[in-house]
Amino acid sequence: MNSTASIDELPSSTAPLAGVRVIEVSSFIAAPLCGMTLAQLGAEVVRVDPIGGAADYHRWPVTEDGESIYWAGLNKGKRSLAADFRDPNAHKLIRDLITDAGVLVTNAAGRDWLDYDELATIRPDLIHVQVLGRADGGSAVDYTVNAAAGFPLATGPVGHAGPVNHLLPAWDVACGLYAALSVASAVHRREVTGAGAKIVLPLEDVALATVGNLGYLAEAQLGGPDRDRIGNAVYGTYGRDFTTSDGASFMVVALTPRHFRDLTELTGTTAAVDALEAALGADFRDEGARYRHREVLDALFAVWFREHTAAEVETALSGTSILHERYRTFAEIAKDPRVTANPMFQYVEQPRVGGHLAPSLPMSFDGLHPAPRPAPANGDDTAAVLSEHLGLTPEEIDRLATDGTVGVPAGTLPALEKDFA
Repeated sequence: MNSTASIDELPSSTAPLAGVRVIEVSSFIAAPLCGMTLAQLGAEVVRVDPIGGAADYHRWPVTEDGESIYWAGLNKGKRSLAADFRDPNAHKLIRDLITDAGVLVTNAAGRDWLDYDELATIRPDLIHVQVLGRADGGSAVDYTVNAAAGFPLATGPVGHAGPVNHLLPAWDVACGLYAALSVASAVHRREVTGAGAKIVLPLEDVALATVGNLGYLAEAQLGGPDRDRIGNAVYGTYGRDFTTSDGASFMVVALTPRHFRDLTELTGTTAAVDALEAALGADFRDEGARYRHREVLDALFAVWFREHTAAEVETALSGTSILHERYRTFAEIAKDPRVTANPMFQYVEQPRVGGHLAPSLPMSFDGLHPAPRPAPANGDDTAAVLSEHLGLTPEEIDRLATDGTVGVPAGTLPALEKDFA
């Protein structure tokens, strides 16, 4: 358990987004990640879901009891309000919450009661972030967007014929962070000018922008060849994986001439590499040359790795400038000091899931990380949110719950009534 200081131990006004309130109507990764990021920065984020939870409420991985570890991970620090999305009375309540808060983040499509134009007539300075699949309004998810982004046809072993997807939902993650940046930027502009913002963020455009920013599209437009599959090599420089005598794998990268020189000295191949350089007429101080001749270099270096154990390799590499890391499983990294002794990770007692070290933001503010807070269950905060932000009485909330307009977990309303006494 980490005992580092956190932003939550400071006055709430010191949190970067203290005083900002966000209503989130979302599911899956991009929009929930946006909301969680804003909550970790100090905003009050109310996630509004159907009674019983949205499509991601029970998504894998789950506990033995079927509780979603995934959902708990992406909704830390939020408040939860549950409502019947088919009920016009619920639509009005949600609209009132949105216009009172002034910020909406959603990836829900086709819901008129979340439409920017209608909401902006009530709250002209509304900040409205709509995450779409495609710019034309078509549906898409990370896994379909990725198929059209080029990477699966350039990923995988040399000579492999079919597409190779990656496990990381990279476009969802990037989209969620772009969405959080959009909110923070729009809040700043509203403070300066008083203007609201209608922000549309298509997931597909996040992927296309990234492919373009990394130069892949320009390379193709300028007549460059299709990218070949190069396995675990690093394009344009020297890097690849090596296997030790006891079967461990290391990723090794030599970006600079110093890195490369240290690699040849470590592996005892300096004379052989010098002779190869002369024979090829190459200059291995140039990373492009190292990349072009990577296969013959791989064969030279691999011998040393095959003759040493993982422990010996790790010790030897740590005494050099060479960029390296041992491949690890999720289970291994969960026990590693980079998690267990990292102030970004702090112990959270997550109801329904169990206590564990959970991450807060990867950046610190003045040396402090915001403390991660548990994720709520569906509807945990329905009564409190309606009371605090819309001024509803316990009797009014009880009537809404009885009618099925909102979901109020057992035991929530009596506690609220005590507060009103």
